[in-house]
Amino acid sequence: MEIFEEDITAALAVLRNGGLILYPTDTIWGIGCDATDEKAVKKVFSLKQRSESKSLVILLADAKDLLHYVANPRPDIIDILSGFERPTTVIYEGALGLAPNVISEDGSVAIRIVQDTFCRHLIKRLRKPLVSTSANISGQPSPANFSQVSEPIRAGADYVVKYRQDDESPHAASRIIRIAADGTISVIRD
Repeated sequence: MEIFEEDITAALAVLRNGGLILYPTDTIWGIGCDATDEKAVKKVFSLKQRSESKSLVILLADAKDLLHYVANPRPDIIDILSGFERPTTVIYEGALGLAPNVISEDGSVAIRIVQDTFCRHLIKRLRKPLVSTSANISGQPSPANFSQVSEPIRAGADYVVKYRQDDESPHAASRIIRIAADGTISVIRD
């Protein structure tokens, strides 16, 4: 548990200063930053060599936190989210309180309520949502494990989390669904 706490403390210091972390999530390894810090988000796009017109996924620790970042979520959204049996990213209309460069041109935002213990601790202690985008150069394969993260990505992060670096169990990207303003749900990636 000692590495866990050291990583949380070090990652928080980097995130609070506008830096980037390389960290394990409930899906694949990700590049993260404070999702309310526009300059930090720009660094993510630069490291990934990705166009800022593409949106990023935001991680929250609790479903109730959606109320701070989404205008008018469905009244039954917490029940819907609690019914998911695997990591699911939801695209919501009406993003609020986030860096403008994490919000899509149509005003939507992709958010996943994370179940991973490390991510939950980090987000709760940061008290802000985290950007989570696959730890790869845009167009390259997403790393299922730390061993698959390329050297340029490792070198580009201000802090590389040690926790779970030796975990070789299979991980995959999340399912993505969209909840429209009228409440209809459509699957984008299964």
